[in-house]
Amino acid sequence: MQDAVLRKLYLGFIQIHILHHAKTEPVYGSWMIAELARHGHTLSAGTLYPILHGLTKAGLLSVEKQTVEGKYRKYYRLTESGACVLLLAKEKIQELTREI
Repeated sequence: MQDAVLRKLYLGFIQIHILHHAKTEPVYGSWMIAELARHGHTLSAGTLYPILHGLTKAGLLSVEKQTVEGKYRKYYRLTESGACVLLLAKEKIQELTREI
């Protein structure tokens, strides 16, 4: 039970991390996996891509396909709705951090 709850919380933080980076510059899956690993988070493509697709479906990210070295790569950017959600999430994180 605890593992399921912790995983759900962890994936929420990962989503915020993705939105944060997509605000600064377009991101793509393998770059995001490496960026998260740089912060000590090990995430497989099988975990990351459904998160990216979910954020896109929710309208928080937009996606653009580009050809890089003969292969398609999907770049994700923060949408206006995503920027609003990110701002609210940051406010909630700051509030929670002050409280705990």
